[in-house]
Amino acid sequence: MQTTSPFNPFSPQAAVISGLFTMALILMGIILLIVAVLVVYVSYRFRASRQQDGEPFQNHGNRRLEIMWTVAPGLLVLVLFLFTLRAMHLSDPYVPPKMQPDLVVIGHQWWWELQYPKSGVLAANEIHIPIGKALLLRIVGADVIHSFWVPQLGRKMDAIPGHPNHVWLRADKPGKYLGTCSEYCGAQHAWMRIQIIAQTQADFDRWQQAQLEIPPQPTTGLAARGLQIFKDKTCENCHTIEGVEKGPAIGPDLTHLFLRKTLGTGILQNTPDNLARWLKDPTGVKPGIHMPDMRLTDLDVAALVAYLETSHE
Repeated sequence: MQTTSPFNPFSPQAAVISGLFTMALILMGIILLIVAVLVVYVSYRFRASRQQDGEPFQNHGNRRLEIMWTVAPGLLVLVLFLFTLRAMHLSDPYVPPKMQPDLVVIGHQWWWELQYPKSGVLAANEIHIPIGKALLLRIVGADVIHSFWVPQLGRKMDAIPGHPNHVWLRADKPGKYLGTCSEYCGAQHAWMRIQIIAQTQADFDRWQQAQLEIPPQPTTGLAARGLQIFKDKTCENCHTIEGVEKGPAIGPDLTHLFLRKTLGTGILQNTPDNLARWLKDPTGVKPGIHMPDMRLTDLDVAALVAYLETSHE
């Protein structure tokens, strides 16, 4: 499932929004048709005759018509207002004041940090959720305003620094649901993608368990050299790998990088060759990002790829 069409909803919240949009679109289409037909009719019915001298007869008012074309749009607006109120209520269910979130989503330039408070799992960009279960998301921005939106699963929600927002997220069928940041946030706004992987509860539990495992650190070979480069080049000042001394979470957690499908928040498929390309020239792959060019040699890149790959086995 690789579509983002809001006309194909897979959650109760998204279905309500899609239904409201479809109803409004049909109503507007009917109004357009009525107006078009009336324009054609009036243009033909009251056209000037060749035998007629001067202007056609001028009718300066019709109270009955004026009342009708005033009341009818008013009633239509009222109907749309009531359906919109209903959609707002159903697409944004009540959140109890002290309820703890199931997932914390933090928007960074230009990636998504994911925290699962109940299990302690940390991830980035690819959100795993169990199907058929409503999850409460706490959404906040780390630097500028971002906006979290996965059209098939629900409404947009702004990620504002210092002002957490909450939204419910649910998927009724397994699959991959694509979304994006929908608030312009800088040079790489277009490549701040979201992937939600909805899976059975058993598969979700296995994914969480795999994320909680601390990979053994290599002691020999190219991978061990990669670990040393990771430390020497101060990669750990921005990225965290469990089992290695932690630094600030400026960049994504890399503990289970090779379990992810993409790199650079969706700009590359996650393969060893693409990872090498990313490490060699990150700003060439994604111009404007905050990750610096570390001036790595080809051997350094190969060692880092070997380390990051073996750290997830």
